[in-house]
Amino acid sequence: MVTTLDNHKRLAIAERLADLRAFQNLILSNDQKLIDACPYPEVRERLQNMLADDQKNLGIIDTVIVQYGIQAEPSAATKIFIPQFEQMMSGNEFTFYQKLMHHELMKHGQAMSGIVIHKAAQVVGADIEVAITPLNTVNFEGRAHQEQLKGILEQVGVREMTGHDADQGLWGRVQDGIAALSGVAGSVITQNTDKQDMNIQTLIRLDHNKVNTIFTEIGATKDPQKLQEYFGQLYKDLLAHAQAEEEVVYPQVRSFYGNDNTQELYDEQAKMKQMLDEIRSINPTSADEFRSKIKQLMDVVGDHIRQEESTMFAAIDRNCSDVQKEQMATDFKAAKSKIQQEMSATMQ
Repeated sequence: MVTTLDNHKRLAIAERLADLRAFQNLILSNDQKLIDACPYPEVRERLQNMLADDQKNLGIIDTVIVQYGIQAEPSAATKIFIPQFEQMMSGNEFTFYQKLMHHELMKHGQAMSGIVIHKAAQVVGADIEVAITPLNTVNFEGRAHQEQLKGILEQVGVREMTGHDADQGLWGRVQDGIAALSGVAGSVITQNTDKQDMNIQTLIRLDHNKVNTIFTEIGATKDPQKLQEYFGQLYKDLLAHAQAEEEVVYPQVRSFYGNDNTQELYDEQAKMKQMLDEIRSINPTSADEFRSKIKQLMDVVGDHIRQEESTMFAAIDRNCSDVQKEQMATDFKAAKSKIQQEMSATMQ
């Protein structure tokens, strides 16, 4: 019988993603503390811009965790560190420059964590790499913020010590740093300049891309342990995706997509769930039977994906505003996260 156990590498990445989210919340809190304490208007404006970026990046991290499909708690070390850091940054023992310096160090750690997660995903599985692709935006912006903070630190440090500005202009230093960054980081991470909130079609398509990648991985391995790992992830991803669509998307599109078309999507997913349970009961060492059932499932899922991405997506575009599509995405992501947490509790 195929189980849905996660191997230690996937669980380790899930914990690192949970750490990343916890630290992003800490960064947001610290952004606001620095803005409130900042005595320099031009620096405050720059920090406010960073706060806006960091708020969007938290949403991206949340999306990545849902796409990854394994919910985890932050590490014990992170749970110890965060309250200690918050206490330190709330006190009066440090100057504004010193608080900025610690903020820059935290930004550096966050950017490196994102890059390491991306590299680990490349080692563990192509489906994981697909799931965390949006994280590249966060990684790039974290590195860019680092360079901006270095320029700000230079100017603020000189002001605190001398009462005068540094010889090199603050914003010139910032721009020099960002220009250098593009060459340093370009080979490591992908810059994504589209910072708009994701709409429902984007989120569904991300799910579809991950599922197709898992099917490819299943087709490329003969290792029973790998088959169990990949199918375990496929089982959870498809069930969570289907249930979230049935709770959020299908009820909202029925009025303009039509009863027959919408019911067809429900029926396809009911068949898919039945097939998943049938495959789950097969011993993965029974290679021929297992692969035959997977091929049938892939055909059903493929037809379902084509219908959603063609006619349903077009109907959404015709009948929903950008705000409505983004709200649907927010609701879908929240529903899927809740479903994943419930599944994690019941499948342990």
